[in-house]
Amino acid sequence: MPSPPAPLPPELGRTFHYGEARARGASPRRLRAGDLAAPHRGVRVRVAEVGREPDDPDRASRIGHAVRQRAEAYDVVRHPDAFFVGRTALALYALPLERLPGEQLSGDLLLSGGAALDVGVFAPQRAPRARGVRGVQVRPALATLRSVGGFPVTSPASTWALLAGELDAAGLTRLGDALVRIPRDERGRLLPDHRLATMEQLRAAADVPRRRGRPALYAALAQIRVGSASPLETDWRLAADAEGMPEFALDVEIRDARGALLGIADAAHHGYRVAVEIEGDHHRTDRAQWSRDIEKHAAYVAAGWEPVRLTAAHIRSGRATILLGDALRRRGWIG
Repeated sequence: MPSPPAPLPPELGRTFHYGEARARGASPRRLRAGDLAAPHRGVRVRVAEVGREPDDPDRASRIGHAVRQRAEAYDVVRHPDAFFVGRTALALYALPLERLPGEQLSGDLLLSGGAALDVGVFAPQRAPRARGVRGVQVRPALATLRSVGGFPVTSPASTWALLAGELDAAGLTRLGDALVRIPRDERGRLLPDHRLATMEQLRAAADVPRRRGRPALYAALAQIRVGSASPLETDWRLAADAEGMPEFALDVEIRDARGALLGIADAAHHGYRVAVEIEGDHHRTDRAQWSRDIEKHAAYVAAGWEPVRLTAAHIRSGRATILLGDALRRRGWIG
């Protein structure tokens, strides 16, 4: 039976530089042992601590956690002037990726470690070349940087604009919706300081001279709205717009005649008194959520609203616009 590897020097963390380990007395043989991974030249990571994901079922959060661990490993050998861009930046911001073109596959690869990290430098520096890294050279005028979890990352608006070379207008719209969304806390209060970007910042990023993909960016800017809580909601909204339906307000507080808050609808049209709720699978599997939904929708009806409940299957099959159109016509819409 093989003996377990010798203990590593206690000063070494989960991720460490090969040279540091050697300087602290670890042998080359010990640093080749199976309990260590070598994601990049000169880097070692304790395998037992790789891939521990949070219990959060949200896919974007799990991808973000996996990418943060990989970024931490690369940070050991990252040039001080290098920064994270592209899909790596999106993951570090915990933005939803799976509804961007091709992202179902890319998201799986980001989780598994099969996709390279996107790492940029400003010209005239040469793009980094290393195992597990896709190097990108960026003109300084095209991006600004910020720190995310201690990592240098292109700003949300810069990241969005730089992806115009890879995403179509629909993908840029989904991403833009996620960036300008104003989150709410657990009590439903808006947190404007927590949103990642404003419409003005997105437009300024698109307007930078010699910006690649400017037509797609401008097309997306015309479609981006504040209030979509998920790419699925963006898909519903774009489909409804394409069918010529009246524009709905997003992320709407529904109140009764006395002003008491009944709930926060994903979308609502005050003129026709139609409220739209787009429900993920947790609305079905979480009993407490299911009970709250039943009570909330009953309160909507009592207050004179007609709730339209839509699922991913409705939206992706095109049936969502049929259901919504029926509700609007019952309320007097002619379309």
